[in-house]
Amino acid sequence: MKNRKLLDAVVHNWPVKVLSVAAALLLFSFNRMSTLEERFFSVPLRVSLDGALVPASSYPRMVRITLRGESNNVFPILEEDIEAYIDLSKYRNEGVYKAPVLVRKKGTAAGVDPLEVHVDPLEVAVALEEKSTKIVPVTPSFRGYLEPGYELASYVLEPSQTEISGPAGLVSRVMDVTTESIELSGRKENFEAAVKIVNREPLLSIEGVSRVQFRGKIQQSVMIRTLEKLPVVISGLPQGFIARPQVKFGSIKLEGSQNDLEGYTPDASLLSIDCSGVDSPGLYILPMQVSAPPNFTVIRFDPAEIAVEVEADRGSGAEEKR
Repeated sequence: MKNRKLLDAVVHNWPVKVLSVAAALLLFSFNRMSTLEERFFSVPLRVSLDGALVPASSYPRMVRITLRGESNNVFPILEEDIEAYIDLSKYRNEGVYKAPVLVRKKGTAAGVDPLEVHVDPLEVAVALEEKSTKIVPVTPSFRGYLEPGYELASYVLEPSQTEISGPAGLVSRVMDVTTESIELSGRKENFEAAVKIVNREPLLSIEGVSRVQFRGKIQQSVMIRTLEKLPVVISGLPQGFIARPQVKFGSIKLEGSQNDLEGYTPDASLLSIDCSGVDSPGLYILPMQVSAPPNFTVIRFDPAEIAVEVEADRGSGAEEKR
C-alpha cells in the first residue's frame, strides 16, 4: 500500500517534474560553463606518415589551440603537452589527401577535467609524393666586405657536400644548399669558422651534415696600372757628347697589389736609355731600361727601344780631342 502511494506521488504531474529537473540541469550547466576560463596558443602541426611518402605541398606548420576549463586547471598546462597532428599513414599512393587535425594530451594536460580542446583549422589538405634523397654541394654565403685592397683568394669547405631528402620532384630541382652568412667585414687575414647549413625549403630535410668548416684565404687585391707619358732619361753618356732621343716619353704597365699601386708615384728614372757604350757621334738604336720597384711586375713597356742621335759637345772640346 505504501509503495502504491509512493508511486502515485512520483508520477503525479510528472511532465512538470521532468521539465523542472531538465531546467535545473540546464541552469547548472550554464552556470558552470560561464565560470570556465579560455586560453589560446599555437602549437606545431605534425604529419604522421609511413615513410615512403612525404608532403609535397605547403600546409599550416602551426595550428591554433583553444583550451576551455577551470582556471586552476587550464593555465598550468604547458603548451608542449598539447600535440596536434594529422594521420596520413594509411595512404600508399601519391595524391592530395585531406585529414582532420587531431589532438593528443599528455603531461600536465592529461587527466584534466573539465577540459575542452578546440583546434583551428579543423582539417588540412596535403599533397603526398614519393620520398627521394640526393647528395648536393654546399655553397658558402657571404656578408659584408673585406678591408679595401684585399680579396678572398680561395676557400675550402669541409665537408663540401651533404645529403637532402624530400619529395622527388623538388629534390630533383635542388642543385645546392647554402650556409648561413659568413661575415667578411674588416677582414684582411686568413680565417676559419664553423657555419650551419641553411634549409630555406620547408619541404626538404638535411639528412647529412648540418654544419661545415669554412677556411678562407685572403690576399691583397692585385691590379694592373698603366703609366703614360713618362720621361725617358739618358744615363751613362760619356762626357763630351750630347744625346737627342727621337722619342722623349714612354709608357709602362705594372702589376701589383692594389694598395701599393694606387699609392705609387713613379720617380724620374723609371724609364731610361743607357748611353755608356757611346764612343762617337752617330745614330744609335738603344733598348729601353725599366727600374720598377721589386714589389711590382712589369707587364709591358713602350717603346722597347729608341733611336738616339749623338753629337759632339762643341763646348767641351771633345771634337778637338778626336
